[in-house]
Amino acid sequence: MWFFTQEEKEIQKVCRDFAQKELAPYAEKHDHDETFNLKAFRHMGDLGLLGITAHPDFGGAGLGATAATIVMEEFGKACAGSTLSYLAHSILCVNNLNNNGSQEQKQKYLPALCSGEKIGCMGMSEPEYGSDAVGMQTKAVKEGDSYSITGNKMWITNAQYADIVYLYTRTGPGKKELTSFIVEKGTPGFSVSKEIHKMGMRSSPTGELSFDKCKVPAANRVGAEGDSIVHMMKNLEMERITISGISLGIAQACLDQSVKYAGERKQFGKTLAHFQMIQKMIAEMYAETEAMRRLLYTVCYEYDHGHRSNTLASAVKLQLPKMATKIALDAIQLHGGYGYSREFPVERMMRDNKLNEIGAGTNEVMIMIIAKNLLNDALRH
Repeated sequence: MWFFTQEEKEIQKVCRDFAQKELAPYAEKHDHDETFNLKAFRHMGDLGLLGITAHPDFGGAGLGATAATIVMEEFGKACAGSTLSYLAHSILCVNNLNNNGSQEQKQKYLPALCSGEKIGCMGMSEPEYGSDAVGMQTKAVKEGDSYSITGNKMWITNAQYADIVYLYTRTGPGKKELTSFIVEKGTPGFSVSKEIHKMGMRSSPTGELSFDKCKVPAANRVGAEGDSIVHMMKNLEMERITISGISLGIAQACLDQSVKYAGERKQFGKTLAHFQMIQKMIAEMYAETEAMRRLLYTVCYEYDHGHRSNTLASAVKLQLPKMATKIALDAIQLHGGYGYSREFPVERMMRDNKLNEIGAGTNEVMIMIIAKNLLNDALRH
């Protein structure tokens, strides 16, 4: 994009090279085996990417939504599953802690998270509370200088590998009385109770977290009791913008793969590139991908310059995953039988992207948010 800073352009190049060398060659195997590319993840820390938005005082890069989204796009082209794990660590855990933690908490936890020595995740969704995250029932009860936490968290990315959990709990009867805690691996009463097998994003580990009277020091509470509804909504805005970068990467990869295939595959004595129907598909895929790119990075730019909008973040999260799924399906159609097979990566890209229409708020929830905000604005006038 024309407004990328020199630093953002350098990050783009570093991430593109890294993705092609350390993610793309192993994406199919990790997808097939449902395994996590831990070696590549640790190397992201060496490159200074795991704390992309964290303050430099704690080992982070101190950058914004644009830089974080560039990483998501470049990694997403190569291996969306690894990118989802990157997002869960860098945005859901590190960014949350950087924005909301105390100086002592940040000093204690962020350096190891930013370096890749420790892996992070976030616990929000529950078995009975997905879209209605505010209705969560995991409870934290104050007991002297600690809290006793009981409940389960479902669909947790990085669950099996996480050393640090940024955990949302309920600390009162009111719907918005939510409080966050930092929970360390090995804390008595905390366990990973279930591994979840998925249709896509199979190289990103997902599990269920269980808390059975888990004792967490009061010093690990993030902010005051009841503060976390504000933390949650702010970080969701960042999450929805950056996860859309993965969809942009998938769309671009599908387009690149389709152009390459059309120039190589022959039917009726000539390459597919000579057929007008194929030309139409490729032209539309290009136009849609560029529309995605300009919407997404415009919102990133505005976010980084203080013009933040929950409505726009939701619009990005609604449109980009929907369009990427359509582009991935078009790529499969263009490849014909090969597209439906595992011989080409487009079928994996379609499976991976479908999660982006569900995670971080479903398409339907995004529609509700956008409509509510627009109609409330209209009624006020």
